[in-house]
Amino acid sequence: MYILIVGGGRVGYYLAKALLAEGHEVLIIEQNPNVCKTINDELGGICARGDGCEVTTLLDAGTSRADMFVAVTGEDQHNLVACQIAKHKFKVPKTFARLKNPKNESLFKKLGIDVTISSTNVIMEHITESLPTHPLTHLMDIPERNLEVVEVRIPVGSACIGKAVKDLSLPAGSMLSLIIRKDQKPIIPIQTTVLAAGDQVIAVTSAESEEALRAALRAK
Repeated sequence: MYILIVGGGRVGYYLAKALLAEGHEVLIIEQNPNVCKTINDELGGICARGDGCEVTTLLDAGTSRADMFVAVTGEDQHNLVACQIAKHKFKVPKTFARLKNPKNESLFKKLGIDVTISSTNVIMEHITESLPTHPLTHLMDIPERNLEVVEVRIPVGSACIGKAVKDLSLPAGSMLSLIIRKDQKPIIPIQTTVLAAGDQVIAVTSAESEEALRAALRAK
């Protein structure tokens, strides 16, 4: 695959290095000439100097044939603009944008960025996943359908314990896809499946219904 990376900082450098090791064709676009030289000296001639927000730069980089476009500069607005140009001008099928401010995530998704990566959110999800009472963990986004795959652990004392799936007050459009129960094989729930304390429930829901889903499975 041909993968374009805008931003040759630590994130872009190590991402490119990993992708090259997987056998992909990679090009980094970086404005700083010293950074470009370092990357080219260490990884080969894979870094082009230029502004990833400029159409001419992306044209020269062969963006129209890219399979993926990844913007990982330290500025959210630069990542947004670069991804939008790649998506709408050059029709790149998959765009990824790094976020420094998690509050920008909803804006990026509304403007068509396929995948957003916030280091703050990733760290928080790992922290909350380690807590016995963590409410909800994001597993995957399905942006083209405005859906999310999430995990909710049923806490002791939840009102849904002992209830069948058909009796739960799930928000419209939400679906329980899998139940992981200690010392048992994963369960594909049906309407008569009864929930138990400690169940790890994998569900599909919309971003708008996330809070309602969490309340339905963790209500006391």
